[in-house]
Amino acid sequence: MANADNQMQLVTFMLGQDLYGVDIMDVKEIVRIQDVRSIPNAPYYVEGFINLRGDIIPIIDLHKRFRIQALPSDQIDFDGGFIILNIENNKIGIIIDKIARVVYVKSDDIKEPPQMISGIGSEYIEGVIREDNGYLIMLNIRKLFNPKELQKIIEA
Repeated sequence: MANADNQMQLVTFMLGQDLYGVDIMDVKEIVRIQDVRSIPNAPYYVEGFINLRGDIIPIIDLHKRFRIQALPSDQIDFDGGFIILNIENNKIGIIIDKIARVVYVKSDDIKEPPQMISGIGSEYIEGVIREDNGYLIMLNIRKLFNPKELQKIIEA
């Protein structure tokens, strides 16, 4: 969400070798890795669910959704876990390899995404921000799942 200075705050994280970010206003919390219980007949990218303080939260594997190679296990450290997002008043967790940091970005620094980045369709990307070491890919969490998929995930 942009503030008076025309900036927004992003929670950034690693998926494979790439840096991604989501609007901090869409993030409910970040939690450490814990056991995920599987859900029979769930879509291929739904890893299962967790019970977080009494809330049943579906866990989505964006590696599978976007066909991204996960970091090797020796490169994943205690910073891996789940980001719990609030999508259409539903809590959904996404698996991340590593939490990076919270950053401020200026709206002017957000560029239109190319058609394909690391196998991710541009429909899922809000924009791309140039960084010293490469790019920060800003995800549009509202477009990660169409309404039918979102309903199926919640019902599962």
